[in-house]
Parts: sequence; structure tokens; C-alpha cells
Amino acid sequence: MTPWKGGSSAAGFGVVATFAGITRHHDPDPDENPWVHGPPAPVTVRIVPHDPAWPRRYRELASGIRAALGAAVLDLEHVGSTSVPGLAAKDVIDIDLTVADPRAEEAYVPALERRGYVLTIREPSFHEHRCLTLAEPRVNLHVFGPDCPETIRHRLFRDWLRAHPGDRVRYQEAKLAAIPGGGTVMDYNARKQATIREIHDRLFRAHGML
Repeated sequence: MTPWKGGSSAAGFGVVATFAGITRHHDPDPDENPWVHGPPAPVTVRIVPHDPAWPRRYRELASGIRAALGAAVLDLEHVGSTSVPGLAAKDVIDIDLTVADPRAEEAYVPALERRGYVLTIREPSFHEHRCLTLAEPRVNLHVFGPDCPETIRHRLFRDWLRAHPGDRVRYQEAKLAAIPGGGTVMDYNARKQATIREIHDRLFRAHGML
């Protein structure tokens, strides 16, 4: 297996992200209950035109996270649709936070809670993923460990959409087509998954990963 370029030994996990790990579509254990405070209620997903203020909002949020956590922050990245200029999105900022070990919740959760974040998801089967949410402004703060394949996938997908307007349009069309049907945000995400995987396949092949 070819290691991810730039990867280093993952503290607490003892692995380096590989091309095989990055290109594998890793799903959480379906029998795992990820909801810290119970499952979410159905919502109406609303997609809005790209807001040029989103990057600035991310920078302000990132500054607050760094102030709260200090050296515990190994990396922060603006990911998701709000990080792609020109792409319509839900008005929710997605952020990837890398810490030494997501399982050590005491190292980051209490400090973030004091800033209004709520630990919402805990998924040990999915790279020890945690997600904290903020109600205002709306934020999904995803927590992973070093060299996590999922954070690499998020960055590759973001950068690909920034550089490839055709796939950016395809993804936006898939997002809009996924709204009818209602349900939870996870239902909406599932309806656009096929398009996401088609784009992943193209970008992985372009990077020589497949």
C-alpha cells in the first residue's frame, strides 16, 4: 500500500494514512448508536447560494477554537460546501479539528462546551469521529485524530471542487435533487452519496490513488 504523501505516524493510533485507506468508502457500524443526546428530528434542508462571508465566518470560528484549546489543536480546516467558492450550500460551517486522540474527550470537549458547542455524535467505529455542533452561527465541528483518512478525503474533495467547475455543478445539482423526500440531514446526505462517490473516483484516479 502506498502511504499518503506528507503523512506521519499517527499519535495514539500508530498508523499512517495509505492510498488504500483514503480511497476506501468507510461507513460507520450500522449497529452503533452515534447520538449522544438521542437521534435528530426530521428537518427541512435549505440550500442557499454561496455566501462570500462564509470564509470569514470560518476564520472567526477557528480563532475561537484555537483560543479555547491552545496546543490541543493539531490542525483546523474549513471543509464542506461552504468552503468551495460558487457552490450553493446549507448555511452551516463544517470544520475538521485534528487532536492527538479524539477518545480523550476531556482534552477538548469541556473547553468547547464553554463556548456553546454541544457534543452531538460519537462514532468509535468511524475513525473515532466526534461531532460538536454550535447553534449560532451554525457549525458542525468534526473531530478526528492525526493522519485520519477521512480528513484527507474532505480536503481532497474540497480542493477538487474548487478546481473543477464541472464537478462542482454536478455536486450542486445532486444536492438540490436530494432535498425532496424530507427526513433527517443524514437522509439527505444518503440521497446525494452516489454523486459524491463518482466524484471521489475521478479525483482518486487523477491523483494516482487507484
